[in-house]
Amino acid sequence: MHSLPIDPILPELIAALRREGRAVLQAPPGAGKTTRVPLAMLVAGLTTGKIIMLEPRRLAARAAATRLAEGLGEVPGKTVGYRMRGDSTPGTRIEVVTEGILTRMIQSDPDLTGIGAVIFDEFHERSLNADLGLALVWELRGVLRPDLVVLVMSATLDAAPVAALLDDAPVITSQGRSYPVATHFLDRAVPKGIRLEQACADLVADAVSQTTGGVLVFLPGEGEIRRVQSALAGRLPAGCDIRPLYGALPFKDQRAAIAPVTTGRKIVLSTSIAETSLTIEDIRVVIDAGRARRARFDPASGMPRLVTERVSRAEATQRAGRAGRVAPGDAYKLWTKGEDGALPAFAPAEIEAADLANLALELAVWGSDDLAFLTPPPPGALAEARALLQGLGALDADLRITAHGRALAALPLHPRLGHMMQTAGAQAAPLAALLAARDPLRGAPADLHLRMAALRGRYDGPGTVNPAALAQIKAEIPRLSKGLPKVPPMPLAQQVALAYPDRVGLRRKGDDPRYVLSGGKGAVMNAGDPLAGQRLIVATDLDGDTREARIRQAVAISEAELRDTFADQIVWHDVCTWSRREGRVLTRRQEKFGALVLDDRVWSDAPDDAVARAMLDGVRQLGLRPSAATDRFRARVALVDDLPAMDDATLLDTAEDWLLPHLSSVRSADDWKRFDLLPALRAMLDWDQTQRLDRAAPAHFETPLGRKIPIDYKGEAPEITLRLQEMFGVTMHPIVGRTPLRITLLSPGQKPVQTTQDIVGFWATSYDDVRRDMRGRYPRHPWPEDPTQADPTQRAKPRGT
Repeated sequence: MHSLPIDPILPELIAALRREGRAVLQAPPGAGKTTRVPLAMLVAGLTTGKIIMLEPRRLAARAAATRLAEGLGEVPGKTVGYRMRGDSTPGTRIEVVTEGILTRMIQSDPDLTGIGAVIFDEFHERSLNADLGLALVWELRGVLRPDLVVLVMSATLDAAPVAALLDDAPVITSQGRSYPVATHFLDRAVPKGIRLEQACADLVADAVSQTTGGVLVFLPGEGEIRRVQSALAGRLPAGCDIRPLYGALPFKDQRAAIAPVTTGRKIVLSTSIAETSLTIEDIRVVIDAGRARRARFDPASGMPRLVTERVSRAEATQRAGRAGRVAPGDAYKLWTKGEDGALPAFAPAEIEAADLANLALELAVWGSDDLAFLTPPPPGALAEARALLQGLGALDADLRITAHGRALAALPLHPRLGHMMQTAGAQAAPLAALLAARDPLRGAPADLHLRMAALRGRYDGPGTVNPAALAQIKAEIPRLSKGLPKVPPMPLAQQVALAYPDRVGLRRKGDDPRYVLSGGKGAVMNAGDPLAGQRLIVATDLDGDTREARIRQAVAISEAELRDTFADQIVWHDVCTWSRREGRVLTRRQEKFGALVLDDRVWSDAPDDAVARAMLDGVRQLGLRPSAATDRFRARVALVDDLPAMDDATLLDTAEDWLLPHLSSVRSADDWKRFDLLPALRAMLDWDQTQRLDRAAPAHFETPLGRKIPIDYKGEAPEITLRLQEMFGVTMHPIVGRTPLRITLLSPGQKPVQTTQDIVGFWATSYDDVRRDMRGRYPRHPWPEDPTQADPTQRAKPRGT
């Protein structure tokens, strides 16, 4: 057996595992950790139980099992085996499993009977299943199996947080890779307007002309792989064999991509599937387009979406390492040296951005969510996932697992599809297989019936059929049908609605095919799609846009089918609400399914308190709109200690307490404009408070004629305004509390002639000047020489006097 870089540190690793029972192994790509470590543990007799090693992908799991068996001079099925969904070859001592398998093993047997060690390979990928698996393993090790050996292996992960999670586990590091890799950056950034696929094809052509050996090209997805393959047509030397590699590719084609060629050069166009422990024979050159496709889940909309992002530095390092697996190599990067420094250090963990429905279900089955996660699940996304599970009947009101939930957890499907299968029975297996897979039609309309027709071999519509995708779907159907009861025939739309109760769409009014979904979000369909005229649909695939998702796949559903499926969830609601658009309270009786209004009628006898509460929302939107009298009252209240605050913010915050009883006859913005706030504000004060207010800050000043004039308290001093003649005979200046009133004296023409806080001083000084000026202007009005002795008046002298 040839030497690998991992070999020198194996004794140290085995000693640490024997001593501590746990460890973190850091080893760069090509070091040989996947094929050497399990065998070293086996030979060292570290455990008498079976060694389980997790791999993130099916192809990598098969390949790892094959290489481990070859290391023992065997084939899989003897000492070494593998297990994954739909395919297994048992092994007596070592078993390579895909990550979801471990969760099922733990949930069905928390003791992990017969298992002595669990290895988490390629943990740097931070898949949701790997994070959950490690959390569960660490929990059961602490409670039930202290003898269980736990090893986390990674090529690029920062080991310190993982070691800390595992109670300061020892960290073992393997330095170097098998062979050196020369890195080549672009001299200049890819110009704007140049498509990624074209730039990548150009780089592939250049790299092939400068190098020898197999070439591995990393691209974000199948679509980019096809377009790069097309762009390379006629540009490569004779003998170059282009082989795609992606997850949906049939297994025999995947094996062909990783198998060595006997003549010529192999050009593998791959997704990130080739980043893992998978070794692709003959690769000497890596070309990295610098993009990764990741699933992002928006808990607010309940919709996943795929986004194409820049790779992290850790991913780029992992990819480049593929070039040095079997010989010195070259790594070409479709970005500049300067752009390299701007890359994020690590890719986000899947748990931070994924749909957490399966995680929430597994936690409920486990009976606790108090697990040691390397990255805790986001609370908002977890809450949304649990709300979905409650809607599917998998969790009860207290978030405990139900019998139905346990049945869903046992199915290798998303809980949505599991719920559909459990309810609709075996007839739903083709639909479940279809919805769980990639769309087998390209460029076809949105109707799901077209996909089902393709599955039956009867599709002749627009677009193209993907035979490989169809073959994979068909292969899943028998496995999904096992053990399910036969249920009376159910229309396709009803089956779909069982899986997506939150995505039933009702067409909005208007020409554009816009829908409101039962979950409360909006969605839009292409106007030219044959489904665009349907009143009710169920959307099965949306692009996840958080503002208005675009419907990519759906099925029409009749109202009768909807009512038959969700009879217990379609209920009448009495709706009394403020309409900002109409500027009034709307009172309706509505029959609703989720956010969908199926029937809408006038609620003519809505109770006054409901109307008042709805109007209160309108008041908060319209504002208080106080009158001059209201402002004077609030200004008086503000001057007196220990009276309620009546500023706008406080009044709006407490409006339910003081305003609600007065709104029974107010139903619109126009009503509110006419509404007098003053009685409601006065009612905020009890009798004692009102008496204190009137004493400390009276509302009016009574003139010598007995007329009441409102006192304005908004200025620096209380103020009144009145005709000068009405103050004749006043010999003491009026005061409020201890503050002299500010008096603005008006001419008979209602123009200010003097403002004073000392009326006695005014009579003695400035009055004579005012009298001389005013007598000529207003000769019919009295202007006595001694105003303190004159009678107050508002009248002019009779004509002729």
